[in-house]
Amino acid sequence: MSQKPTFAAIAFGLAIGLAGAANAAWQPAKPIEFIATAGPGGGTDNFARAVQNIITKYKLVEQPIVVVNKAGGSGAEGYTYTKAMAGDPYKIVFGTSNAWTQPMVSKVAYNYTDLTPIAAMVQDEFLLWVKQDAPYQNAQDFLKAVAAKPPGDFKMGGAQSKDTDETLTRMIDKAAKVKFVYIPFKSGAEAAVQLAGGHIDAHVNNPSESIGQWKGSTQRPLCAFSPQRLPDGPKVTATQNWHDIPTCVESGLAIPQFQQPRTVWLPGKVTADQAAFYVDLMKKVQATPEWKEYIERTSQTDTFLTGEAFSKFIKDDIERTQKIAAEEGWLISN
Repeated sequence: MSQKPTFAAIAFGLAIGLAGAANAAWQPAKPIEFIATAGPGGGTDNFARAVQNIITKYKLVEQPIVVVNKAGGSGAEGYTYTKAMAGDPYKIVFGTSNAWTQPMVSKVAYNYTDLTPIAAMVQDEFLLWVKQDAPYQNAQDFLKAVAAKPPGDFKMGGAQSKDTDETLTRMIDKAAKVKFVYIPFKSGAEAAVQLAGGHIDAHVNNPSESIGQWKGSTQRPLCAFSPQRLPDGPKVTATQNWHDIPTCVESGLAIPQFQQPRTVWLPGKVTADQAAFYVDLMKKVQATPEWKEYIERTSQTDTFLTGEAFSKFIKDDIERTQKIAAEEGWLISN
């Protein structure tokens, strides 16, 4: 028996329609390309596809949208590609803070100022993961085992090099007085596969990147890099959800918080109307129940920064990141 639409669904659909009519100064007239600056299955790829699916479901634009992955150079491939599309409002790049951190640590052919910022839509959490059959029951046991071996015996995998995952790995090194060999992959999803196969000893994936492996009993989280436990919710495994995972501070690892924004950009030299259209579009995406479900399922923190607030966030994050990159000797001379 078919279900009648709920009042909330009707109201949401009406609101979307009215908003679209009120903001019709510029509308896409041909297919749109979403560029994910990570490999398939990574957090950035999941983010781009979640937005694509919501836009398609609610027909928020009339044009088709395709997601393409350009993960090379720790995401630089995607940003460089987008930079070359200056003035083209049909190329939208999805990334993280790597938009502004990569030019600090690598000789890349772009700077974040070559792009048009649209929004930071979410803050993604990080957890410390090991294989399901690893003998360690908590982060303290694991780090004691790492400390007992010669430096470099334990391998930490992550998405890309000199990016958030490696930055967090070096913070763990310093806080726990250990030394991991860091192995970069194209995405967190690839790091999860490598951990399941026993090719690395740990990784620091976001929840969305390893939820499948946790459900499938190939790996498990030891702690979350959050000042409080992640939100309560449905069980992920037969016995646990994200809230059951202790914080890293609870577990004796003194890193109280580490997050990464998920960001949306257009090429440079687009018009103000075109940028405003996509800001409005992302706000509509965020208003849907499917977005709420995506946030809850992936245990991320919902946010929406645009305009001056986004610019200030970038400036503050650059200052924090430069300190860590300088300590590691990653900064390049311009």
